This record gives sequence, C-alpha cells and structure tokens, in this order.
Amino acid sequence: MLCLRYSRTREEAEETLQGGFIKVFEFLHQFKYMGSFEGWVRKIMLNCALQKYRGHAHLHSVLSMDQVPEERLAYEEILPAIDEKELLFLVQQLPTAYRLIFNLYVFEGLKHREIAVLLGISEGTSKSNLFDARALLKKWVLQTTKPANKKTAAYE
Repeated sequence: MLCLRYSRTREEAEETLQGGFIKVFEFLHQFKYMGSFEGWVRKIMLNCALQKYRGHAHLHSVLSMDQVPEERLAYEEILPAIDEKELLFLVQQLPTAYRLIFNLYVFEGLKHREIAVLLGISEGTSKSNLFDARALLKKWVLQTTKPANKKTAAYE
C-alpha cells in the first residue's frame, strides 16, 4: 500500500517495490534486530519511493487553488461516502509534490520541518503543498460523493 500511495500508477508502484526489495536483500546484513523488521523494511520502501523525487524542481506548488470552492463537509460525512480504494485513487491523482507531502504528513506522521529536510524544500512550501493537497482532495471527494458520480469505471 505504501508504494501505491507514493506512485501515480500500479506499474510505478511495482517498480518501487521491486527496487525496495533489492535494497532489503542488499542491506539485510545491516539489520540490527533492534526494533521491528517490518518497520525497517517500511523505511527502505519509503526511501525508495522518495528517491526519484528528491531535489527536483517539481516539488513546488503547481496549481492555483483559486478555482477550488470553499465548501464545508464534516469528517463524518466523508467517511461513509468514499471507500479506501476510491481514496487511494484520488491520492494517486494528486500532483507529485502534493502527493508526496500529503503522504509524508498524513500517513508517515512527519512534521513539516522533517519533510522539508527530507525533500530539500522550505518548511513553508511543505505547509502550502499540504494545504493545497487537502483542498484538492476535498474538491474531488465532493464531486465523487454526488449521487450521479458515486461510482465510476476508474474505481472498479
């Protein structure tokens, strides 16, 4: 699931996963049996997913959020309206910078300072991209949860 969240396509995720397993086997002798093996592998997979994006100019804001309507939707209203598969699809559609920062902040629990260091960007850029990613996801969720658009072929 981690590789899918950081990739735009299943093929890209599979490529990241394969590269991650190569790193796991290459550095298996360095595992110190301190902490969980699962956590160690997860960290390697995360680093592989981020490796291709570090230091690239495309990690800065790329969309104007002026077109995103400011609609209020309670958290409790979103959860029953969208399933995990649909949410993953929407996260994968985010522009690269938004997707990376959203995943690192929401799923990995990193702070903006840590994200900035990890990706070589400013802390303000991280905050801005997270705000924009959330706004964009909210817009898409609102469109997805309308009765006519509830399920589309893209999710099946």
